[in-house]
Amino acid sequence: MKNKESVFAVKVWFENHKLCVQLHDGRELAVPLDWFPKLRDATDAQSLDFRLIGRGIGIHWEELDEDISIAGLLH
Repeated sequence: MKNKESVFAVKVWFENHKLCVQLHDGRELAVPLDWFPKLRDATDAQSLDFRLIGRGIGIHWEELDEDISIAGLLH
């Protein structure tokens, strides 16, 4: 099994009330937005105003004050 700390995001998008993430190794994750109320309740513009942090080990939304680690999504 791969070390979760070595997994990072290369692409983020939203689809069907889910947060979707493509990992550097080609895998894709999709998690319900209900897991992240700030994202669920955000406008489209707020949701799309994110940046990958730490070379893709996390996702940060400045305006929403929300951070999500990729390792945390894999738990």
